[in-house]
Amino acid sequence: MEELVIRDAEVVDGSGGPSYRADVVVDGGRIVQIVKEAAAAGCQRPQARRELDAEGLVLSPGFVDMHAHSDLALLRDPDHSAKAAQGVTLEVIGQDGLSYAPVDDRTLGEVRRAIAGWNGSGDDIDFDWRSVGEYLDRLDRGIAVNAAYLIPQGTVRALAVGWEDREATPEELDRMRRLVAEGMEQGAVGMSSGLTYTPGMYAQDAELTELCRVVASHGGYYCPHHRSYGAGALEAYREMVALTREAGCSLHLAHATMNFGVNKGRAPELLSLLDEALAAGADISLDTYPYTPGCTTLAAMLPSWANEGGPEAALKRLADEETAARIRHDLEVTGSDGCHGVPIEWDTIEISGVGDPALAGFVGRTVRESADERDEDPWTTARGLLLADRLAPTILQHVGHEENVRAIMRHRVHTGGSDGILQGAKPHPRAYGTFPHYLGHYVRELGVLSLEECVAHLTSRPAARLRLPDRGLVREGYVADLVLFDPATVAAGSSFSEPRTLPTGIPYVLVDGRLVIEDGRRTDVLAGRAVRGTARA
Repeated sequence: MEELVIRDAEVVDGSGGPSYRADVVVDGGRIVQIVKEAAAAGCQRPQARRELDAEGLVLSPGFVDMHAHSDLALLRDPDHSAKAAQGVTLEVIGQDGLSYAPVDDRTLGEVRRAIAGWNGSGDDIDFDWRSVGEYLDRLDRGIAVNAAYLIPQGTVRALAVGWEDREATPEELDRMRRLVAEGMEQGAVGMSSGLTYTPGMYAQDAELTELCRVVASHGGYYCPHHRSYGAGALEAYREMVALTREAGCSLHLAHATMNFGVNKGRAPELLSLLDEALAAGADISLDTYPYTPGCTTLAAMLPSWANEGGPEAALKRLADEETAARIRHDLEVTGSDGCHGVPIEWDTIEISGVGDPALAGFVGRTVRESADERDEDPWTTARGLLLADRLAPTILQHVGHEENVRAIMRHRVHTGGSDGILQGAKPHPRAYGTFPHYLGHYVRELGVLSLEECVAHLTSRPAARLRLPDRGLVREGYVADLVLFDPATVAAGSSFSEPRTLPTGIPYVLVDGRLVIEDGRRTDVLAGRAVRGTARA
């Protein structure tokens, strides 16, 4: 007898088509039978060792977080309710060009310091891997939800070239090609970049194109955090479209927003650009989070030249009065490339987390508020915090526009991504709330998307981008990564004031056919594993 029957569910199957009522049978980690309208037809209903009553609940495929920063959280926190409770059954990590494989000892230490604000210092992690394959093997020991990995181009450049702002030599470029090929062969699904983060931002288009050719030859996709989301946003999008067309590589645009005052109401221009490229044959998708503020590290706002050489070099520059004055001018007058070419507005920069608990008084306040309290200018406050916390502070950046958020999420190639940083005392609520916020706020309350459309955005579309032939739909033979939610009550519990509150209205989540959320509570099941790409030579 089969393991589980989900009885009388309203199935929204991920295709975008109309829902239907059915009994769904799960066995051996897969959906083995779907009996539509079983009760009404009066037919013999499927039986199983366990029955789950889904009356009043929607059954959908598990949600895919196309932009996650859980690279260490998956290892550190077996519970991982931040994602599991949202119905996320697969996360794509290795984002923004910086993660922890492939590395050597030197590069690992540099990367750990550079992205401590995203993932913590890692002092509680046994870094017993160096290659992509070894990292995926580590995930296979058991994690809360599944994970797919993007090769981080910035880490690859740090390993082959270093943190200097210069062109790679032919030998260094060959090494980067080999590293990308090896990562793809070991199970990565593509490559990411962080082109406003060092050292990835030092790569010119020709270098990126060559690496994208390797990714394409192995059936993967390129996922850039491109060079500007501010003053040069549209030009940056065009650059990525042209680059990947030249390389013959699929493109997935990370957190595809149009932010800052210069881009208010300009989402239609971005969507027109993408529609033209799609009509011409480009393979493009994108992800967004359903909120207006962004989230990153305070150090990311610095001009790229200030970060050249890595974290220790950046700290030395900040400590030098003359160099710090140059940094301030770039930030406040010129508009640094780290701040997307827009002069920084300190009243939009809210500190969301610090590494040193002694600095917790900065959290939840804008830089300007803390500066006013100290009777000093905001730059002095920001500089002092960066030095005292050794570049660890994370920030919320309140620079988005609601009309842009809504327009982009309606697009036919849109998918959902939380961009959720789980570190800090006051993280962005998107880390805990992205997927129920789509379903509750933008579907039920605002009607921006229909339920069927939204579920497709969060399930089958990302599965298609990841080239996973047996995920993302409620179909017989598919992996039983499933979510049961109440469409009348599903909502994000997290908010900007209480960002770690879990969602409501999601009582059951299955990963590989096993309940990781049951009656709204996290079980002790660790059913997640690495979901490897199928590399081809």
